[in-house]
Amino acid sequence: MKFDVELLKFDKAGLIPAIIQDADDNEVLMVAYMNKESVQKTLETGETWFWSRSRQKYWHKGESSGNVQIVKGIYFDCDADTLLVKVKQLGGAACHVGYRSCFHNLITKTGSVEVVGKLIFDPKVVYGKKD
Repeated sequence: MKFDVELLKFDKAGLIPAIIQDADDNEVLMVAYMNKESVQKTLETGETWFWSRSRQKYWHKGESSGNVQIVKGIYFDCDADTLLVKVKQLGGAACHVGYRSCFHNLITKTGSVEVVGKLIFDPKVVYGKKD
């Protein structure tokens, strides 16, 4: 069967969640959203493209930070409403606040929050100071 983006089920806003996972160690790096065009751009370029819900525009992962994601495989679930994108994470960090994974905050059994990830870069240096 040949893939057609029309096989995917997008929500009312035209988006589909994409779980981004390291292709080598299976660590979940981030979750983002794609629309039909960003799925197509990802397929065409071999690097991840997303739709920013907050900025209402496309973004190429790594365009500002240099931490690009090279696509190794794209899977969709049995309902065709979620993507799993396996990547090679270049630059070491997927998270825009400087960590390898966006999932670097652990809620402990005592109810406190512990940062468990390694800070790879300082976002103020990479993106500039935010007022």
